[in-house]
Amino acid sequence: MAATFRLTLAQLNPTLGAIEANAALAYDAWLQGRAAGAQMVALPEMFITGYQTQDLVLKPAFTAHAMGAVQALAARITEGPALGIGAPCVKDGQLFNAYYILQDGAIAATVLKHELPNDGVFDEKRLFAEAPLQGPYRVGPLRIGSPICEDAWHSEVCETLAETGAEILLVPNGSPYHRGKPAVRTNLMVARVVETGLPLIYLNMIGGQDDQVFDGASFVLNPGGDLAVQLPQFDACIVHVDFEETAEGWRALPGMKALLPRSLEADYRAMVVSLKDYLAKTGFKKVLLGLSGGVDSAIVATIAADAIGPENVRCVMLPSRYTSDSSLEDAAQVAQALGCRLDTVPISGPQDAVGDALAPLFEGTEPGLTEENIQSRLRGLLLMALSNKFGEMLLTTGNKSEVAVGYCTIYGDMNGGYNPLKDLYKTRVFDTCRWRNEHHRDWMLAPAGQVIPPRVIDKPPSAELRPDQKDEDSLPPYPVLDAILDGLVDQDMSVADLVAKGFDRATVKKVEHLIYISEYKRFQAAPGTRLTRRAFWADRRYPVANRWRDEV
Repeated sequence: MAATFRLTLAQLNPTLGAIEANAALAYDAWLQGRAAGAQMVALPEMFITGYQTQDLVLKPAFTAHAMGAVQALAARITEGPALGIGAPCVKDGQLFNAYYILQDGAIAATVLKHELPNDGVFDEKRLFAEAPLQGPYRVGPLRIGSPICEDAWHSEVCETLAETGAEILLVPNGSPYHRGKPAVRTNLMVARVVETGLPLIYLNMIGGQDDQVFDGASFVLNPGGDLAVQLPQFDACIVHVDFEETAEGWRALPGMKALLPRSLEADYRAMVVSLKDYLAKTGFKKVLLGLSGGVDSAIVATIAADAIGPENVRCVMLPSRYTSDSSLEDAAQVAQALGCRLDTVPISGPQDAVGDALAPLFEGTEPGLTEENIQSRLRGLLLMALSNKFGEMLLTTGNKSEVAVGYCTIYGDMNGGYNPLKDLYKTRVFDTCRWRNEHHRDWMLAPAGQVIPPRVIDKPPSAELRPDQKDEDSLPPYPVLDAILDGLVDQDMSVADLVAKGFDRATVKKVEHLIYISEYKRFQAAPGTRLTRRAFWADRRYPVANRWRDEV
């Protein structure tokens, strides 16, 4: 009979810093693998600590705690399969990103990461030492090579493992989501399989951590790039994969082949997961938000209701003298359709009181942006008061278009603990609302059907801070604005590049200027879900004081 090998893949959600809880998750996965007759159970990169640790891993007490937990876990891994788990490792006075193989009550092997990512959201060269290239380790009948995450993006690491006797490649990952990421991963791993001629297991974690979402979507490839197993995106699961030795080498037998969602659904799921986990991992059970009757607050309310249930979402309408009857009606319809609580707190009285207090100092000046911002800041004040009183996290609702050009009020509508829309341009907000009205999934806790009335999506966007105000009074139409922002922010294009594409130079220069002068607002903004490779926060780090402009 041909030799066989059962590998249990644990696509799970660790909590950063919850070291004992993460170890307990790992041990439970090991027990499930043992019950299924596996020879090895594998968990993702840095699972014992959660990922990304940022500078926390530089704290000696934290690293010692994590390594001690690995030792304690190893002592429990007896009479059963080996366990692979990611954790930090201090060796010869240097700190490494490591993958431990636990077997027979001890640490049987320690793999150290060679290639350290240092772009986008990653700063691993700041944190870890670069390890030398290593060979495979043995578990039962198999010699296994484990390039850790970024290692598998480079042919040198995988080819070295193949040349030194690896028979399969097991890649533990902490790979965060961005739009289109599954295809990027698959294409790169197919290249490694073609180069080495070895089967490859790509194991990724799931769950939200601050702005990042780890989306799972783990998979197994056979030589030639044939997909043998595809795990779901965003869902926790423990799956057993069988390998069989053939005349051509080891091959994975066909198994689960989950369908991955398209980009609108994947983005929406990422926003739901990130908010749900951010609340759970920071200790909040309920949220509130200002529900204006506009499209942004409507989709944030929907995301929140899908994440934690409508009963845990408080919507607050804060009308001023400029709030239209249709906005009041639209906000009520959204809250009713979702099944969320809606409170109404007029700001006319507080607005008059502030106006009276400032009247002697403002005497002789014309009302303008200052008075508009007072309304926004009064709303922020009242919402924060409710948050403090009832322990509900305030969600902010500014989309990426507004955040990019500063069309938001610091200490006003920017108040809040988390912003699911932070990396979603306005035009995509509209598309997302329409998608959610037409689709419902088992993981959504809010009702199915049309939860955002078409009028909310179709009406001209307005902040309603002065009579008959429209966003287009201050900004280009959103399709134009978003195309320019995509060029300047996401693609790093020059002004000349965009003018060559047909955009008006004066408009492009205005948008560029707004982006640069709004950096101070983004510096103080709440974290929010990362959906692209150029999200505002870790992906794009610009100085606040900056006099440079593109003059070409």
